[in-house]
Amino acid sequence: MAVRLLVDPAVSALVPPPARRALKSQLVRALHAAHCPTAIFSVRLADDAVLWQLNKAYADEDHATDVLSFSQTETQPGAARITPPGPTLLGDVVISVETAARQANARAATVEAELLHLAVHGLCHLLGFDHATKRQEQKMFALEATIREAALR
Repeated sequence: MAVRLLVDPAVSALVPPPARRALKSQLVRALHAAHCPTAIFSVRLADDAVLWQLNKAYADEDHATDVLSFSQTETQPGAARITPPGPTLLGDVVISVETAARQANARAATVEAELLHLAVHGLCHLLGFDHATKRQEQKMFALEATIREAALR
């Protein structure tokens, strides 16, 4: 199983089973597009309270956020894009479905589209990419767009 999707009970009604299946399939295609077909990662769909707690504990920021990534390996940007034969555990992505819903509403998108957007963003962080500088941002966001497009095919 390349992608493990966990849905907290607090948000399960916001992401019905068909949307979960679609997201999981899209993320498997995203791994292929990122040239990591044997990689494994998990995505947890949670609420703002969980993201607030994790953001405080791990980033020392006292507010909820939309997505957090927890890498299993420390990599240089792009280093995990070429994976050795066999499974490679990338890490975990945690998404606030509540924040995703607000962001989707603000940009007239679906919650499903926003969840894919955030999951791919988190995946790129697991692959070693960041957006701390303008140049990093351009590179990472271009990769995200390519991966999202492939995930939707």
